[in-house]
Amino acid sequence: MATLKDIARALDLSITQVSRALNDHSDVNEETRLRVKATARAMNYHPNASARKLVSGRSGMVGLVVPQYRNIGQDRIFMEVVAGLSTQFSGRGMQFVLHMMAEQENALPVYQKLIGTAMLDGFVLIDPMEQDPRIDFLRKAGICFVVHGRSGKVIDYPYFDIENEQLAYDLTAHLVRRGHRRIAFLNGIADRSYVTVREQGYIRALRDGGAEILPHLHLHGVMDEAHGLTDTIRLFSGDAPRPTAIVCGNVRLARGVYQGLEALGLSVPGDVSSWRMMTSFRRCGPRPSSRR
Repeated sequence: MATLKDIARALDLSITQVSRALNDHSDVNEETRLRVKATARAMNYHPNASARKLVSGRSGMVGLVVPQYRNIGQDRIFMEVVAGLSTQFSGRGMQFVLHMMAEQENALPVYQKLIGTAMLDGFVLIDPMEQDPRIDFLRKAGICFVVHGRSGKVIDYPYFDIENEQLAYDLTAHLVRRGHRRIAFLNGIADRSYVTVREQGYIRALRDGGAEILPHLHLHGVMDEAHGLTDTIRLFSGDAPRPTAIVCGNVRLARGVYQGLEALGLSVPGDVSSWRMMTSFRRCGPRPSSRR
């Protein structure tokens, strides 16, 4: 692997000039900067994380910490998230690190240990809870982070999210307008922030449309095919009023719903209408400051 010294020798420059050009210092002219970067690419140069940390105070590494869970390797949505993050950070000359926790492991000590290594510049947080302790912890520690989602009433940190309440409202309202009055909603895990606001949108649409709010039709749980199937069997068993339409929190739940309805001898849309959440109305949060 090429070093700064190799690049400097090839271009007849000093190591300091090469280093400053690669780090886009303003005292290096544009022609030299482009020439150094082109040579670095041609020589397959990759900066040493430890050395870069000593020079700039930054490692160029960002972490994603997630708990291990059943069938994570088959979770296509999660794998797309990881692949997308890795590709985007790599394209910006940074490294993306995935850290898997034990399923029931407390997250905060894990973040504390990773921060203690001083090798990570920041974190991506996903699946936030309503009052997520990770956000307060990283904010107080002065560590950079960005959240996929939102948590708490005061949003003073960088985030990327969709309008979950409006999505749930629009889907439910559409079904109400088509004459449905018993609409089930297969939502996510109850303590997640997006789950709460989706429930608010669902209930608001039922009220606006004059439809009855039936608590047994709103179910929480892991959003995978297994829960979609079992929840569907549950909704159509027993003596409670059965739904005529189902809103699904994601594609995996919808697949499970189709399997459950097929097992029950019911069809979509002949017997039951099924709609799934789609992402839209994207919004970015405040720009990160030097301490977040």
